[in-house]
Amino acid sequence: MDKETRLNQDENLENNGNIDINTDESLSGTSHLNEPVSEGSELEKLKMELEEQKDKFVRKVAEFENFKRRSAKERIELIQTAGREVITEMLDVLDDCDRAQKQIEKIETNKEIKEGVLLVFNKLRNTLFARGLKPMETIHKDFDPDLHEAITEIPASSDKLKGKILDEIVKGYYLNDKIIRHAKVVVGK
Repeated sequence: MDKETRLNQDENLENNGNIDINTDESLSGTSHLNEPVSEGSELEKLKMELEEQKDKFVRKVAEFENFKRRSAKERIELIQTAGREVITEMLDVLDDCDRAQKQIEKIETNKEIKEGVLLVFNKLRNTLFARGLKPMETIHKDFDPDLHEAITEIPASSDKLKGKILDEIVKGYYLNDKIIRHAKVVVGK
């Protein structure tokens, strides 16, 4: 075969077989071997897009978990303080029960009636305490303006009692460890 025939066959192969690759940059053609492969850049784009989607997904999952925790916490607080208004109104009744109990304990007659009334008072107290009500302990404690309301100051009998609570006029209460009524107290000076 001579050169011309081989060239014609090569041209036919290129045209018929759609081979259009030139290894030499100086020759004309549409594709070169040293051009970057487009599949690699598409693969990189897809990988980057996948990472972005994974990141968005992880953030959404974390956001949803935070929402669930916050909702559960709010629900628990709502349940714990649902009866707060009723219990706060019942504190005046409880104070009346305490005053009545002090007077009843002084009476010597009608022991059956006395025991019955005291049982009712104790049942009221126990019911409120079971709902999370807790009385403040104030006598001989340091005065704390966040917890106590000073009604008056009186001279203390000793230096140890200065700045301490000497008497409690109105009892303070907590409901589930939150103050619902400040104690009204007398402070030693």
